[in-house]
Formats: sequence, C-alpha cells, structure tokens
Amino acid sequence: MGNQWRAQFDAEVTFANGGGLRTDGFRLDIPGRDIDDDELAALLVRHLGLLMVAEVRITGKTIVEEPHKGGRGVAGGPDGTTRRRLVELSHVVVDGMTTLPGWPAPRITEWLTREASRANYASGTEFQVARIDMIANTGTYVDTPAHRYAEGADLAGTPLERLADLPGVVVRVPAGTRAVDRLLLAPYDVAGCAVLLHTGWSAHFNSDRYASPEAPYLTGDGARALVDAGAALVGIDSINIDDMSPAAAGERPAHSTLLAAGVPIVEHLTGLDALPPTGFRFTAAPPKVAGMGTFPVRAFAVLDAA
Repeated sequence: MGNQWRAQFDAEVTFANGGGLRTDGFRLDIPGRDIDDDELAALLVRHLGLLMVAEVRITGKTIVEEPHKGGRGVAGGPDGTTRRRLVELSHVVVDGMTTLPGWPAPRITEWLTREASRANYASGTEFQVARIDMIANTGTYVDTPAHRYAEGADLAGTPLERLADLPGVVVRVPAGTRAVDRLLLAPYDVAGCAVLLHTGWSAHFNSDRYASPEAPYLTGDGARALVDAGAALVGIDSINIDDMSPAAAGERPAHSTLLAAGVPIVEHLTGLDALPPTGFRFTAAPPKVAGMGTFPVRAFAVLDAA
C-alpha cells in the first residue's frame, strides 16, 4: 500500500445566504501531499456536505503522513482499498463497423470541425461537434417492447427501474451449448434482476462466425421461465436473444415473450467473463427518445471491491 496523507488546517467558511463557519486544526484525508488551498477547500466542502458556500479561506495548513480515515472526498477506506469497481460490458462503436451482417454500418463524421469553429469564438477557443448516421441496432443495444409490439413502451416509455442500477445475475452457459433453456436457468434466483447470459460468443464479434448458425440463444421456454420468475431485464453476449439459424424460420419466441411482459433485452454484450455470478449492479440505459424501440447503450456493471 502506498503512502497516505492528511491535511491539518484552519478554515473560515462564508455562506452566500449569510453566516459562516470556522474550524481549527481540522484534519482531512487528501489524495496526495501536493494539494493547493483551492483543492483543499473543495474537498472540505464535499466532506462536510456544505451548500451555498461563497468562500473558503484556508490558513495554517500542514501535511502529515497518516492513514486515511474514510473522508467523503477521497476514494478508499482506511486500508486504502477502492470501494467499488466499474466493468465495461459494451462494444465500441466505430465508423464502418458491422453489428448485424447486411445492415447499414455507422458513419461517423464531423459536423463542425475545430478549425471551422475558431471563426465563432474568442482567440484560442475551439470546439468539435461530431455527427453519427446509424441504425438503432448498432453495437451493444437495448430492445424495448415497442421494438416488437406497435403499442409497446418505447425508449421514452420504458421506466429507468427496468434499465438502471439492477441487481445482476450471470448465467454461465457451458461451452458448445446453443440453446439456453428452462433447465439451465432453473438454479438461479432472478426475481427483480438483470439476467445476463454469458455464452462467450462475443469473442467472435465483427467476424463472419458471429452471425453463423452456431450462435447461442435463449429458447422460448427459457424466456417464459425468466418472465415467470420475475426477471427485470435479460441480456446476452451473442448476436441475438433468439435463434437466427435457418431452422428457426424467422420465429422470435424469446423477443416475443420477454417484450410482451415488459422485460427489456440487451444484445451484443461483452466482457461478462469479468463479472461474478452475483453481487453487482447492472445498467444499460439509452437516451429518452420517443417513437424508437431500440438504441445503443453504454452497458456496465458496478462491483463492490473485494
């Protein structure tokens, strides 16, 4: 564990709505020994949860090497461990990428270049505004009920409770298994959870094999089992939650069952191997767009530190 530092100082706090506060010999965890008065003032305001602060005057500052006590302004507890960890579960969207073979690829260009923007702003000030032209089913994306049903909830109508900060469950699918059925799901308690099917198929993303007939999927009976058990969301790291092989004849029982029950679907996940079976929170929230049933998401998990 590296060195940990605390600042000892006096402070005078003035509030915008009147009044003030004075501290003498206050000690506060700091991220490193090199911290200026402005940074220390901001850390004090955050640590104490002060509102409407107009000014903080720091005096008598000394820096001491001392274990952290768990201040709100500095990550980590007394032992220096990080309290949580974020795990990325989304594919990167890049210009020209393939998500679904034969479907249009995204095109990323500049609407406003940095060079052109200089004519509109003060000297030394510039901005860039990009433009992306894409279909909604690009990269890692969410399906809402409107994707399958004309009267179903769209992106704007799907509640955040179905998309964000959900307790997560990872279902490890044995290698070589295509059909995730009721029996594979039976051991798991999924009520109120985001159920993430880890097939390992994301390793083939953006390759010819990704869309091959061997791609894993959730059966209709498996989807019904998840609905009956109260799953809040279902995700998969494969090309589709349904069987896309010619034998399926275009039927989509998993989509139909889950979306009819208001259960969002997240497809094209990646990185599920980095998650524990349980003990994490999952988020895959799209923009709040009316009239659209699917859209790319930044899917991620939040894990408590070990």
